[in-house]
Amino acid sequence: MKRIYVPILVSLITFQFSCNPSGNNDRVTELIEAKRAEVAPDKRVALWDLNFENDSLKGETDQIEALEKLFDQLKSEQITFTDAVLRLPDASLGEKTRALVTISVANIRSQPKHSAELATQALMGTPLNVLKESGGWYLVQTPDGYLSWVDRAGIHLMTEQEMQLWYQKPKVVFTSLTGHVWDSKAQKDMVSDLVAGNILNVIEEVGDQLKVSIPDGREGWISTDHVQDWESWIASRSTSPDKLISTAKQMMGAPYLWGGTSIKGVDCSGFTKTIFYLNGQIIPRDASQQIHEGELVDSDQDWEKLQVGDLLFFGEKATKEKKERVVHVAMWIGNGEFIHSRGLVRISSFDPSNPNYDEYELNRYLRTKRIVDVPSEHILSVSQLLSNK
Repeated sequence: MKRIYVPILVSLITFQFSCNPSGNNDRVTELIEAKRAEVAPDKRVALWDLNFENDSLKGETDQIEALEKLFDQLKSEQITFTDAVLRLPDASLGEKTRALVTISVANIRSQPKHSAELATQALMGTPLNVLKESGGWYLVQTPDGYLSWVDRAGIHLMTEQEMQLWYQKPKVVFTSLTGHVWDSKAQKDMVSDLVAGNILNVIEEVGDQLKVSIPDGREGWISTDHVQDWESWIASRSTSPDKLISTAKQMMGAPYLWGGTSIKGVDCSGFTKTIFYLNGQIIPRDASQQIHEGELVDSDQDWEKLQVGDLLFFGEKATKEKKERVVHVAMWIGNGEFIHSRGLVRISSFDPSNPNYDEYELNRYLRTKRIVDVPSEHILSVSQLLSNK
């Protein structure tokens, strides 16, 4: 579901309700942490970076309603403080609080620098919410809620009005695994590379070719047999067993890439995310998030309970000393086999007589969850990606 942010200027207002003894520090910190547990338990999808120091409430957040409720609580307890909190999106962005990805695969990182960990990726035509800028990098939120940084070269900043106009233009989805936009119908010089799931605007159709535009305004040509119009693509999406297996197997041998969510490279959860995206569903980014969706199918290694499309989770089981740790995810494809990205996209089996027997994964198996045809709070239809609702 698309989130709409309204820029709010950072305020530096001191609230004089009473004197503020040093003992209030612990109480304010307690209230901050209580609100964090409520609205931002997962810092990957919600920002609540606040602290109380020298009678000043500092930091930043995109949880504006929760911030106002915190202020009300402080007021009710007559705690004096200075409001130095940055509300996101940052007012310095003006109205440019939306963006579209303009390259085939945008690398989105944990910090605003190329040397930072790759957190996730977003495909061309993906709409983003923009929260702030730092040194040519933008903190953005993807449709699955993930918060990370992207280089300005990979996105086109827009106002909400400009985004709405873009929604209304006719579009196609690139359906081949890889390809190109060419500068002419002769297809000699490349404008951009493409991967499955990229979204392009249509300018005109000439014979068996389309003239298309990339979100940053670049134009070029592409063969009609490599794309499908947005509406028919959405209508044809299905999480049927054959579609899921077909999509997954098309990526066999693709290299493992930490943070990857495209044919150019995938990590384990990026692989399952890509399978479901290309079949019409947006699921959470990480294995430790995906495991909370859907319904429990198995935790006792009873493989007869499993169906194609079920997600298998692996890691370290909880003990008295430590919490459960989810580190890997795979998709069940039937006949005792599952497909996953470990080193490369591969098929493994729990059957000792199978050449693909995977004792390593068997030994760290946790449980299986079903998300196909099961309503789940954080799983969206891809049709909502370009919805203005």
